[in-house]
Amino acid sequence: MAGVIWIVAIVLTSFTVAYIGYGRYLSRFVGLDDARETPAHKYQDGQEYVPATKPVLLGHHYSSIAGGAPIVGPITAALVWGWLPAVLWVAIGNPLMGAVHDFTSLSASLRHEGKSIGYIIGEYVGERGKDMLLWFAFLLIILVVAVFALVIGVVFNAYPQAATASVIYVGLAVLFGIWLYQLGLPFAVGTLIFVAGVFASVWAGIQYPVALVPGDYPAGTIVLFGSFPFALLESQNIAAWVVTMLVYGGAASVLPVWMLLQPRDYLSSFLLYTGVGGSLLAVIVGTFLTTTTQPLEIQIGAWYGFFGQGGPLAEFLPAMMPLFPLLFITIACGTISGFHSLVSSGTTAKQLNKESDARLIGYGGMLAEGLLAAVALSAVALIAIPAAGGGIGLALPNFAEGGGIILTALGVPLVIGEVFMALVLASFLLTSMDTAVRLGRYMMEEIVGTPETAVESAAANKYVNTGVIAVVAFFLLGSGRWEDLWTLFGGANQLLAALALLTGTIWLANWDQSKQLLSTGVPMAIMTFITIAGLAWVGGYQIIGGRLLGITAEAETTLLGQIAAVAQVLIIITLIGLALSLLRLGYENLQTVRGSGEAVAADGGTAEDD
Repeated sequence: MAGVIWIVAIVLTSFTVAYIGYGRYLSRFVGLDDARETPAHKYQDGQEYVPATKPVLLGHHYSSIAGGAPIVGPITAALVWGWLPAVLWVAIGNPLMGAVHDFTSLSASLRHEGKSIGYIIGEYVGERGKDMLLWFAFLLIILVVAVFALVIGVVFNAYPQAATASVIYVGLAVLFGIWLYQLGLPFAVGTLIFVAGVFASVWAGIQYPVALVPGDYPAGTIVLFGSFPFALLESQNIAAWVVTMLVYGGAASVLPVWMLLQPRDYLSSFLLYTGVGGSLLAVIVGTFLTTTTQPLEIQIGAWYGFFGQGGPLAEFLPAMMPLFPLLFITIACGTISGFHSLVSSGTTAKQLNKESDARLIGYGGMLAEGLLAAVALSAVALIAIPAAGGGIGLALPNFAEGGGIILTALGVPLVIGEVFMALVLASFLLTSMDTAVRLGRYMMEEIVGTPETAVESAAANKYVNTGVIAVVAFFLLGSGRWEDLWTLFGGANQLLAALALLTGTIWLANWDQSKQLLSTGVPMAIMTFITIAGLAWVGGYQIIGGRLLGITAEAETTLLGQIAAVAQVLIIITLIGLALSLLRLGYENLQTVRGSGEAVAADGGTAEDD
């Protein structure tokens, strides 16, 4: 039986070669130059444009993009089609498409005053194109908030200890922000104190686990309420946590970045570095030097068939789940993610201290996220899930169980390792979710521009539009059907990635006629085809054929579930329509630029040939 060391070896080898070679080439290609003043310095305002040191910004960026998706997606894919296709998509797709996407989005934003990809594409194809991309991004944000809130609920339900630890961790982040930005106390001392506090929260969680609604929990769990009006995934506690997380996401998104976002992401980066680095090290140590609570051998299949009907989740899935195109939208963030373009051009570009930092943070940050996907694959590969085990509600917490087993190779007790890995998963879900709400607010503010009517003023109001995001996300969760929600999110997410690559391609073409466009153009074409096919399958086969008509799966019986199904179909139609329109506008711009030879140096810099 193969060991999980093979998963780690394949990904590490691929990523190391890519960062040294391709990452360096791309840095020269876009002409990174520390002599240029970055938007963070040029427009410093103490609120959104705030220069950050490389470790702080890497922590924010990595935590925001690495979230829960590179954990959840690989786990789902490995249990549907097998671990081999999952690891190959991560190892190959990440450095050639995902890292290129992130780096290009960040670089383009740097040359456009730290503005979003919506603003950038509007510079070249017009205001209509800008608004279409921003609306696309806004709809994706709602899907991100919905699925991450659901996954947080699943994790907190399975590990009440992680719920306690997460609450403490958020509180510590607020205090760390006050320590740094209001009291002006030493950064290094604060790092030691508050990072230690985050790791101590694991012990506090083990001692005082918290649940919102009664259920089957560890002894001594503190239950706060007697019941909840409805359930998701057959659990009132999950539903209660989902609502709580939606309220938290809205509240966190309107706070200044120094108060929660920057310090929380910096602190969570230590969880991520320890969780990812420690797990990778433990796989190597456990394979060659020490022992673990069980052998580090892969317990799940390498291949469960093209339609995914041989795996442990088969009975919970529709009759057919074809590997193409669904694998490529199930593993989104571990390989390529449009959400990252919103982070890169929405918050990271506004905080970059100097241009040369973009290679590590943009290209390297995405590779590091792929390592998190490798850890997730390794963890779930150790746990053989029984067919009647409860579907995704049991599968997701296996990251914590498998990760805990891996960490025993370093002498970490299993009970502590499990809770720590559950906190790793929960903390990054939290960062991704509330960052998504903040980005959604940015999107709506850019769509509205300068308000001229009462309706526009309301839409631009940060409290109103964050409330809209949370409420719509709640209704999309009406059915709680994981296979639809996650593939819908993945398809929309990666279709946005195709549009971000389109934006980067247009920027390069307008910058200099001699720039080659294959590095961004080929991934754009591949992801456009895959994602439109995937969304069409999800909408036609899984939702209309299954949930609404009852032909390919069990039909929805509740009103809330039917409303959610109809809303999801409408979102799919809208997303595909917006994407096709933007692709047409972009193609027309490229034809004009390359045909006439009249390129627009919108970046304001000196064009450099590759």
